[in-house]
Amino acid sequence: MAGLHLEAISKTFGTQTAVERMDLSFGDGELTALLGPSGCGKTTLLRMIAGLETPSTGRIMLGDTDVTAQPAHKRKFGMVFQNFALFPHLNVRENVGYALTIAGVSKSEAGTRADRLLDLVQLTGFADRRIGQLSGGQRQRVAIARALAQEPDIFLLDEPMSALDAKLREEMQVELRLLQQRLGITTIVVTHDQREAMTMADQIVVMSKGRLEQVAPPDQIYNAPANSFVAEFIGKANFLRGTVRDAGVVIGDSYLPISPPPRFINGSPVQVVCRPEQITLTDAGPLMGEVVFVRDLGASREIHLTTPIGTLVAELAATMAPTTLKKGDRVGVHLPVAALHLFPDGAAPDQTAMAAE
Repeated sequence: MAGLHLEAISKTFGTQTAVERMDLSFGDGELTALLGPSGCGKTTLLRMIAGLETPSTGRIMLGDTDVTAQPAHKRKFGMVFQNFALFPHLNVRENVGYALTIAGVSKSEAGTRADRLLDLVQLTGFADRRIGQLSGGQRQRVAIARALAQEPDIFLLDEPMSALDAKLREEMQVELRLLQQRLGITTIVVTHDQREAMTMADQIVVMSKGRLEQVAPPDQIYNAPANSFVAEFIGKANFLRGTVRDAGVVIGDSYLPISPPPRFINGSPVQVVCRPEQITLTDAGPLMGEVVFVRDLGASREIHLTTPIGTLVAELAATMAPTTLKKGDRVGVHLPVAALHLFPDGAAPDQTAMAAE
């Protein structure tokens, strides 16, 4: 197998730019998630890779081979769509072996290979069932087995978990990742679900409005976001507005001793970003907050606070969170300087906004 490389790839539809010019590499045997909100261009990018859309500029390289002009059916790329596109009049074995039979593989050989794949996706014993007799998770496994039947060089999935309920979706994320690791196939998954991307990917490509925002492993995306969009879109975050002064940031009447990057000068408006789990609560401190709401999440507790620098949310592990905290209590709030991120003001949510989960 070989890695996939996109060189100066872009896509426009008339006067609308769906994907701005970008260079991307997908490592051999790695799983990459294309992540972003609806309309960011991730599905258009996947369709160009699959050969279902023609790039406006650039090249698509599979190893040393330029496949940009190759039609989809010659690329040997397996693809799973959102709706799975299974044939209801065929049984499970026939669905999985369909692409093999139209490629000239004998019916018996196609059936044998289909049975091996069904065993691989944990559907042994389901070969003779009709598609209408399967659950959503089972249909997804059939679609995956069918895409793998031709032993693809690249495996492409477009929102494959979107039709599943929350519990099954999380189970299938783990199953798919384990399968991908076992097979070692270069895989690209389109998703708008940041938890899904963080669970499955070796590399995450964060997109917004057709642009690349950041390309990095999940831990770097989360702990070192490139900009305020990434900080807001991935996980939860507190956003505060302030102004650079000397070797720190002033928010209201409070001073945070953050060392601003060199590009920030005195007087620069900035946004300070802090993850909720980085905040610690104490009996007292220079920054005091009042509890306005306590949200019990089982494994953790969210403490919503009003403070002189704005509204903050702290998330504490259930074993560490004081069980007696209630609305109206006053606590010390500690923001560790090493956990704070600074970005130019104007690109992220309002001061008291907290990113959605």
